Amino acid sequence: MNKQIEEARRGLSASELGHVDEAAPERAPGYVLLPGDPNRVPKMAAQWDGGAKLYTLSRGLTAAVGTYHGAEIGAWSTGVGGPSTECTLTDLAARGAHTFIRVGTTGAIQEDIRIGDIIINDSNVRLDGTSRLYVRDEYPAVSSYEVVLALVQACENLGLRYHVGTGCTCASFYTGQCRTTYGGYRPSWLDAEFEDLRRAGVLNFEMEGATVTTLSRVFGKRAAMCASVVAQRITGEWDETPQGEYNACLAGAEAVRILTEWDRKKAEQGKKYYFPGL
Repeated sequence: MNKQIEEARRGLSASELGHVDEAAPERAPGYVLLPGDPNRVPKMAAQWDGGAKLYTLSRGLTAAVGTYHGAEIGAWSTGVGGPSTECTLTDLAARGAHTFIRVGTTGAIQEDIRIGDIIINDSNVRLDGTSRLYVRDEYPAVSSYEVVLALVQACENLGLRYHVGTGCTCASFYTGQCRTTYGGYRPSWLDAEFEDLRRAGVLNFEMEGATVTTLSRVFGKRAAMCASVVAQRITGEWDETPQGEYNACLAGAEAVRILTEWDRKKAEQGKKYYFPGL
């Protein structure tokens, strides 16, 4: 890929531009699913139309390009956490992607959420550590309403149980998500932090959402996320059910199909935004 593809970055040195993965396709699809786990990419591609192409990228990451019910779609793994996600998202934006859906797993902190449910975060508490290096802390990590609405419609189409609301994106799997870590280490403030977030209506903990939505908004792109619940922090349950992962991946793909159709309607009618009566 031409390192000078972004007009605004012309003239920068190679060291400022950073690593570019030459194993990735030069052009990315406009709509891209972002799983953290590289092993989730081939599982996603298996749900699409036949003939999806898989790519092995650097640093253990993977990608796929294909179609889902005729709609062009991609999947790029991000790895764990904000810094790794930043690299993938920035590279994809340079390759032409404009719509991102993080598809992952999450831990619920509200009693009415079950293992295997889908959580659609329309916003995230920004404890990811990466987004604050882009913009001040008061800037919100909010999803594109169009992508959220498409994910809701996708879950309705597929008959999936889902929840919509604010999540908390953390830069840590253990203490950042109010877990006890090695040797029983547990800072004294964790119990209060956990309860404060619950009382504020936060639905879940995860590790990439705020990075995806904040950077996407700064870049002028669309983004949202959906995740299957594998941990119920109130009951102590943990179950990485394959069906939950399958459902989240399928919801992401179905949302891409819906967005593709909505974007076509907008273009035909000369509208910038989608609305239910379009």
